[in-house]
Amino acid sequence: MAAADGFVALMVGRILQGFGAGIFSPLVPILLTRASPHKPGKALIFWGGIAGYVAAFAPLFYGSFLVEYGWHFAFIITAMLAGVALVVLNRSQTTVDLALGHEPKTDYSALFRARDLWVTFVYVFCTYGAITYYLFRLPVWLSKNEVTAASIGFALTILWLTYSALSTLLRNMVDKPHIRMIMLAAPLLIAAGLPLLYFDENLLLPILSSILVGSGLACSNAPSTQLILRLASSGMSAVSTSLDITFARLGGIATVAILAEMEFVYAAVATCLSCLVAAFCALMASNGFDEGM
Repeated sequence: MAAADGFVALMVGRILQGFGAGIFSPLVPILLTRASPHKPGKALIFWGGIAGYVAAFAPLFYGSFLVEYGWHFAFIITAMLAGVALVVLNRSQTTVDLALGHEPKTDYSALFRARDLWVTFVYVFCTYGAITYYLFRLPVWLSKNEVTAASIGFALTILWLTYSALSTLLRNMVDKPHIRMIMLAAPLLIAAGLPLLYFDENLLLPILSSILVGSGLACSNAPSTQLILRLASSGMSAVSTSLDITFARLGGIATVAILAEMEFVYAAVATCLSCLVAAFCALMASNGFDEGM
């Protein structure tokens, strides 16, 4: 992609990146939870916290360097990091094979009968739709106010640092009967943070907004994945995590596609309503999970 000389070549590269992400994303939570069967939530949230720190500093880094070196530089760095990851994977292949183990026979009928699992997928669809719209809207808002690329990177860094810091604080809570409270807090925090972007005259409000949405992301990411893995029937963990990622991405695509051209005040109302649906789903899906812990 660093050598792309036009829009078509860039899109082809992004499609290939999407295929790679589609293979990578569902496998990580399965490997982590099987490597730590007694505290799967802690393993998931620890992974999410590390990913958040990387995401926190990446926008600040790219925001500073892209101005000088151009967007091609970002994909050169990405390719180098992918090469490092490949080396690490080859060195740890035995551990990966042991963690995967033997997956029981897939039973798709059991998947479709799992009501709470599908309720959780709706939760993921709504929360990640709201978060994705926020990540789309925040740079647009800042650019309209003549903010530099580095400042946009700083605002995104605040969001991801909040996400990682709160994930660290929650690491010992997600394996206890608190998952309903944590998952319920996520859409409420997002709904509280997004409308703050409406007030253009106060530049401090986007920072507070990023903190609230980052907190909501921390309360939804690992807990919802843990709940999905717990609700998945035998042999369906890989399919369930794939659907988890799929619903998250579809939620983001649908929300941005529908709300992108809408006036912000109406888009904010629609997003808040989506968050209320997610809150209701959290109450429904996590009920049995809390009782079984």
